[in-house]
Amino acid sequence: MDQSFAIQETLADGQTCLIAVQGILASEESVESRLLGLVRTHGEHALFLYTHRRMAITAEDVCLERVVPITEGFAAEEVTPDSDLHIIGSDVTVQISSEDAQLVVRLPFGSHTRMFLQEMSRCRPAVVGSEDISENENSLIVNHSWSHNSDDKATPRQTKSKMDATTEMARSSSGMVSDNACILSEQKFGLRDTIVKSQLVLKEDSYTYLQNFRFFIGTYNVNGQSPKESLLPWLSNDVEPPDVYCVGFQELDLSKEAFFFNDTPKEEEWFKAVTDSLHPDAKYAKVKLVRLVGMLLLLYVKADHAVNISEVEAETVGTGIMGRMGNKGGVAIRFKFHNTSVCIVNCHLAAHTEEYERRNQDFRDICSRMQFCHSDPNLPPLTIDKHDVILWLGDLNYRLEPLGLEKVKMHIEKEEFQDLYQYDQLKKQMDAKAVFDGFTEGKITFQPTYKYDTGCDDWDTSEKCRAPAWCDRILWKGKNISQLSYRSHMTLKNSDHKPVSSIFDIGVKVVNEELYRKAFEEIVRSLDKMENDSIPSVILSQREFFFKDVKYMQLQVETFTIRNGQVPCQFEFINKLDEDNYCKEWLIANPSKGFLLPDSEMTIELELFVNKSTATRLNSGEEKLEDILILHLDRGKDYFLSVMGNYLPSCFGSPIQTLCYMREPIRDMSAESIRELTLLPLQMSGDIFRDEKPLDIPKELWMMVDHLYRNASQQEDLFQQPGLRSEFEQIRDCLDTAMLDTLLGSNHSVAEALLLFLESLPEPVICYSLYNNCLHCANNYTSSCQVVSMLPMCHKNVFNYLMAFLRELLRNSGKNHLDVNILASIFGGLLLRPPLQHPTPDVTEKRKAQQFIEQFLLREGNSP
Repeated sequence: MDQSFAIQETLADGQTCLIAVQGILASEESVESRLLGLVRTHGEHALFLYTHRRMAITAEDVCLERVVPITEGFAAEEVTPDSDLHIIGSDVTVQISSEDAQLVVRLPFGSHTRMFLQEMSRCRPAVVGSEDISENENSLIVNHSWSHNSDDKATPRQTKSKMDATTEMARSSSGMVSDNACILSEQKFGLRDTIVKSQLVLKEDSYTYLQNFRFFIGTYNVNGQSPKESLLPWLSNDVEPPDVYCVGFQELDLSKEAFFFNDTPKEEEWFKAVTDSLHPDAKYAKVKLVRLVGMLLLLYVKADHAVNISEVEAETVGTGIMGRMGNKGGVAIRFKFHNTSVCIVNCHLAAHTEEYERRNQDFRDICSRMQFCHSDPNLPPLTIDKHDVILWLGDLNYRLEPLGLEKVKMHIEKEEFQDLYQYDQLKKQMDAKAVFDGFTEGKITFQPTYKYDTGCDDWDTSEKCRAPAWCDRILWKGKNISQLSYRSHMTLKNSDHKPVSSIFDIGVKVVNEELYRKAFEEIVRSLDKMENDSIPSVILSQREFFFKDVKYMQLQVETFTIRNGQVPCQFEFINKLDEDNYCKEWLIANPSKGFLLPDSEMTIELELFVNKSTATRLNSGEEKLEDILILHLDRGKDYFLSVMGNYLPSCFGSPIQTLCYMREPIRDMSAESIRELTLLPLQMSGDIFRDEKPLDIPKELWMMVDHLYRNASQQEDLFQQPGLRSEFEQIRDCLDTAMLDTLLGSNHSVAEALLLFLESLPEPVICYSLYNNCLHCANNYTSSCQVVSMLPMCHKNVFNYLMAFLRELLRNSGKNHLDVNILASIFGGLLLRPPLQHPTPDVTEKRKAQQFIEQFLLREGNSP
């Protein structure tokens, strides 16, 4: 996830966050997570350090702690702690020094950290404009010339680096790099390098051979427990030690702090428990750790294999409520082992028997949104599917149906696992090719791994009495993979799940050095002959695109192909004059840059998606779905593409006041009427801009809240479990057209639609102008009521209506398990938002905002 957007929202005009990275700030007193942003202000640069209480998505998620100017006294140097075994793929520890700061920061290994360090080194005054900078073994400054114009916007085209091909850089596996300086030095991939690398991939079979390595894959849903028993029976159950360990956990921490702020002490507890339980007959090095809320993934290799691990990257995707929360989703690590690319995915999909379609959607979201930085910056990001070997583990949460509880237990007692397997939801969905198409799962010969009473092997005896199911699974995709075992481990009783493991022998492509060099030299000789013969040119299958009937938060995709001629070419969509991006905010080209060999072609997807940041201006007609894209060929000409479309106006993204004046569905109104109502100045108390009386609250808001009031007051996990995207689209269309009197979809889908509606309001329920007033009286209910009374009538009505509804939910907390903290945390950030130019709220300010909302949830009485 690119967290620089969250930082950018906190900055003043004229400040630009060039790149951001999340790391660990180490001191004698503590070890804490920080978000580091490299910020440019009128030609000068500084390092901004932010505290953050969850994944940084918006400015509300971060708080500026300190600014370290990058001046003459600034230095950054990699250090290797004596206790660490250095391997390629291990985290990078950097010591940062300035006139008034001494910091030690541990950054995750990978190309993103490398780019961050390169950008930071370029910003040093000594680097700018330098022609010859000496290279030190551990220095972050690299030996190259750098031309810098402080007035230019940093774009991919302007920062693209070029360098003649070298053997090491052209190599398809960079695993031979072994010293720290090489890891941090800038890899410059020019067109010639890319051609050589692409040709080497095509000839890979001529210089590699297969060698089997043993992989241990394990998954364990620990139900929020701390480790209380040895993991040796799970992790070291075999005589032969594995070469690679991939260990995944789910529900590491079930606390509200972990859910909302992604903070937990249990990460270190389970990391230590795993490290202490690895096979005793081998020495292992940790390659990577990645966590999102309760999902943790650990990668270890035998120490003597470490030199052959390269291109390590880790990413996370949250699929929880509003597509943000990380209580559900996936974490992944990708790497190269010798010359084979491997991707490990650990996921936790949606719960409950009936939610199999939501699980399918979670899987598709993880696959589409999980993208890894490519080692070659001129190539598009890597997706999960672009790997030789994919190993997928986790609590997939698929259940057994339509068998009843007693029949399930009967099959288990008789060990009729294959008969029972016929009722497995995952099997059915895979047979229908709805999920995991192309994946394989081994034969299940063990009893279901969920749900047990904690501390024993008894099936669930709680009030809910969940039916047993094979929730915890391991699947794979790729060639030369042989599964040696697939089992559960009943001896561990710490959780309501049992851990699962699988051992694989995987054929890994190992490079023959002599044959590799021969292939490389042949490619270079061939390239020398064809270089400079002619300029590149391509044929585009289409240059004009029209997106019909675009709807709020509903992706539309148009495709075209680029057919290359006889010369290898590198292409990229570039910015138009005086514009910061190559396209409008609602559009993206995927991939936006790439490389084509002679006579090859590539399909480009143009993705159009309207969200809260663009919907209001499209609703009002102030902006149209119109754009021109410029496709640039390196050493070639530019091609121009026209993109147009029509947007169907929606209540999502419309102001509260506008909706209160709309008695008809928004789709039935003329564009002129929508524009007039959207552009009305905000009507404060006593102001009158129109003759007709507005509705007390928007009819669309009433429909959603009324539906939840009647159907979901006792719904468990309300506002915490996401709904289905297809159902959200039905709900949106119903609100925008009023074709149906009742909303379609599950309670969770309606609840998520309500949150998305509040998030999309251009002016929040509590107006920006009263934000500071609310903070000042957060502990004074009487004063808070006076502030609410100052709201425009339609905003005040909405606030009171929502508070009454949330209080009703709290009366049913025994059934829905909601409490004041959960509701105040969820709705506080939606109803009370800081003005756009407001400094980033610190922790104290965020707590005051939450306390303000809590007052109205805890008290009955007259409305303000």
